[in-house]
Amino acid sequence: MSVDVVLGIQWGDEGKGKIVDILSPHYDIVCRFQGGPNAGHTIIFDGKKHILHTIPSGIFHENILNIIGNGVVIDPVTFINEINELISINLNPQNNLYISSSAHLILPIHRVLDFVYEKQKGDNSIGSTLRGIGPTYTDKVARRGLTIGFSLRDDFDKLYKELNDFHINYLDYSGIDINEIKIEGFSYREYEAKWLEALALMKKFTIINTEYILHKALKENKKILAEGAQGSLLDIDHGTYPFVTSSNTTIGGACTGLGIPHSSINKVYGVTKAYCTRVGNGPFPSELFNDISTELQKRGNEVGSTTGRPRRCGWLDLSLLKYAIDINGITDLVLMKVDVLDTFDKIYVAEHTNANNPYDSNDIKLIELPGWQEDTSTINNYNDLPNNLKKFIDFLEKFTSVPISMISIGPSREQILKKINI
Repeated sequence: MSVDVVLGIQWGDEGKGKIVDILSPHYDIVCRFQGGPNAGHTIIFDGKKHILHTIPSGIFHENILNIIGNGVVIDPVTFINEINELISINLNPQNNLYISSSAHLILPIHRVLDFVYEKQKGDNSIGSTLRGIGPTYTDKVARRGLTIGFSLRDDFDKLYKELNDFHINYLDYSGIDINEIKIEGFSYREYEAKWLEALALMKKFTIINTEYILHKALKENKKILAEGAQGSLLDIDHGTYPFVTSSNTTIGGACTGLGIPHSSINKVYGVTKAYCTRVGNGPFPSELFNDISTELQKRGNEVGSTTGRPRRCGWLDLSLLKYAIDINGITDLVLMKVDVLDTFDKIYVAEHTNANNPYDSNDIKLIELPGWQEDTSTINNYNDLPNNLKKFIDFLEKFTSVPISMISIGPSREQILKKINI
């Protein structure tokens, strides 16, 4: 039948996990297609918070098949920790979770390299999550990485040692003793032992050429939902390079990260907050450095679910929003965290005067819009939203020429308003 895609169209942390969780009951298969444990997809239901880093957000629906695609990089320790969390709430992920044999493994040495590379950059560091993502994708592109499929081979121990020794020799050549590296909360040798134990457990899951599963599903007219991680402005090609992630977070990543044809893609949901946030370093044209930023951070609980770092906050950037929409071919917008703006008497959106340089903070103008100053968190119907909020939504739709399908008015699964039928 077709594949629908959920993408973040800011710098990540837009609320994609919640939207995937809400949409999942309408699909037969939910897939992650890129990124790794640098992602943190938060789903809240029954008063409890659940954070997923690698496993697709459809996993809470037991009748849906979840697939970790070939474009994802996986740390077995993080993976097994997630599995144990799911088991603790009486789910059995082994029943409905497949892993692509072509997905690459994040080795313990990759986490060490991530730390070393960031430290060497000094003031020019990108603000990495230090989960080993970049070095893993580097090994993949250099054609020396280890896929999960390799872990099933009889010579895996030899392959693991060869790659490990390759990187340790690089560190030795650089005058760095791996045993003297001090990373808070991380001991290389201890982590390696945990990693090998976790890999043995992960191998008990269904590891398969998931491309064939997806091709078969498409021929059988089944519905597939593809879940992106991070955000479009962190894309390795189209983001704020070099302050980006190591994968394609935009629509093309869905095709390469799952092995599906572009012709199978139908709807593309672009998830955006009603304001902007960013974790780590890099350009942020509409960033605020005042009490409003503090208020947004506090009301929006803007702390990274993976890193625990506070997020930088600013007004919604219309030009970057339009940029991400155009790159991805967004068909539907999803507006998140509207309730965070409930207390403001005035809100602003940013627009750039120079479209050729969307990341320049010197050429933006702010457009003032009236706030609604009403609690939206308990509203159950779109028609009951404050008039000024409806005007804000209409303004965004006219500027972007894309309909807003859903509006989130709080963190839980139930706090979502559907403006049009999904």
